[in-house]
Amino acid sequence: SFPASSPQWLGMLGMHGTYEANMAMNKADLIVCLGARFDDRVTGRLDAFSPNSKKIHVDIDRSSINKTVRVDLGIVGDVGRAIEDMIKMWKARQHQPQDLKPWFKQIDGWREKKSLKFPVSTKEIMPQLAIRRLWEATHAKKPIITTEVGQHQMWAAQHFDFEGPNKWLTSGGLGTMGYGLPAAIGAQLGNPNALVIDIAGEASIQMNIQELGTATQYRLPVKIFILNNEYMGMVRQWQDLTYAGRYSESYSDALPDFVKLGEAYGWKGIRIEDPANLDEGIAAMLAYDGPVIVDCRVAKLANCFPMIPSGAAHTDMILEPDDVVGEMDDEAKALV
Repeated sequence: SFPASSPQWLGMLGMHGTYEANMAMNKADLIVCLGARFDDRVTGRLDAFSPNSKKIHVDIDRSSINKTVRVDLGIVGDVGRAIEDMIKMWKARQHQPQDLKPWFKQIDGWREKKSLKFPVSTKEIMPQLAIRRLWEATHAKKPIITTEVGQHQMWAAQHFDFEGPNKWLTSGGLGTMGYGLPAAIGAQLGNPNALVIDIAGEASIQMNIQELGTATQYRLPVKIFILNNEYMGMVRQWQDLTYAGRYSESYSDALPDFVKLGEAYGWKGIRIEDPANLDEGIAAMLAYDGPVIVDCRVAKLANCFPMIPSGAAHTDMILEPDDVVGEMDDEAKALV
C-alpha cells in the first residue's frame, strides 16, 4: 500500500483513474508491476498501453507473467522478498539516482487538469462530496472500507484516501454486486475494535441485504453508507454513453425504505437528503455504537468521470460530461 498523502501518489489507474496516473503510465520509460495482473480495466487498449516503457513484472504465479502484457523481465516469486532483493542489488551496484525533477514537473502539469473535480450544488448531494465528507470525518480512525459494485465503488476509489494496507476491500476484478456487506461483516469479526464501513449503492446492497441479520446476530457495529440515486448508476451511465440514453432496467421506483428496513433488523436507520445535513448525518452514524444504515440521497444523474471508453487508450480519457458526443461503435460496445 502506498500512502495517499505522499506527493508521489498519483491516484487510481485505469478506466476511472486520474488523468495524471494514466498519463504517467503512458509516458513512463520503466514500469515495475508488483503482483498486479494487467487487468483490461487498467490497461485500456493493449497495443497502446505504455508503448515506450521497459516492463518488469513480479508475481508469485508464473502463469500471470506475459499472460496479458508482454514484459521485458518476468520475476516469479514473493513480491516482498523480490523487492528486498532488488533494493540490495541496486545498492550493491551503487547506481546514481537520475534527476527526476523534469518528470515530476510533467506530472504536476497533468495534475493541473484536476480530473477529479465535480459540480457543487446546494440543492442536491453530489456523491463525490458525500465520499469526501465521509473521509474527512473518519480518516483519523483508520477505517476499513468495503464497497459494493458500481458508480459508488469508483467514487470511493477516487475520493477516499488510504494511508496503510488492508483497509480497502472491494470486488475489483469480478465486480460482484453484493460483496460489500459480507466483506464488512468478516472485516468486523476479524477486527472487532475497528470502524468498518460498507460504501454501497441502493441496488448492490440488496443483493445480500439479508445479512443485516447476521450483523445483528453477532452484535457487529458495521456501518452501511448507501449512495442512493435510484438507478443502477453505472448501467445507466453506460446506457447514456453507448445507447444515447435509451435506458433499460436501470431505474428503480420500487426501492425499499432503507431506514425502516434497517430498523426491522435492529439497526439504526438514518436518512440524509440535504447537503446542509450531510456532516450531521455522518456524525450521527459514527456516534452510534451499534450497526447503522445510512440512506444518503444523492444526485440521480451524476456520472463517474474521468473515464476511458472501452477499447480506448490512456490518452483518450473523457474528463468532462461535455466531452461525450454521439455513440460508441459496435467494437467498443462489445468490450463494455
